[in-house]
Amino acid sequence: MRKDLRAAVAARQDLGAEYEPEIIDGFLDKLDARAAARYGQGPLPEPAAPRPPAGKPDNDPGGLALAIVSVVAGIPITAIAANMEGTIAVIICWGGLVGVNLARAVARFTTR
Repeated sequence: MRKDLRAAVAARQDLGAEYEPEIIDGFLDKLDARAAARYGQGPLPEPAAPRPPAGKPDNDPGGLALAIVSVVAGIPITAIAANMEGTIAVIICWGGLVGVNLARAVARFTTR
């Protein structure tokens, strides 16, 4: 197995990074075949790709940053809109900020 690993590393160095996934897959196939032969099993099934836990807000630092930036940006936007146009402009500005945050939250939960 050490010879196979050395050969895989040498092939990676010779062929470059664009062939790395194929080299690794070939080495892992040999490793699986050897383990199956050693323990008398058939081919091992492919493991399922791990999925991030659904609905954990602490896994999303970008959402917190967007919320903080929205509130900080909302302060001068409110002052400018209130001074120039009045209450309707303030409502429109805050509606836009809420819309951006809502779109981010919806996109985060629909891409899972």
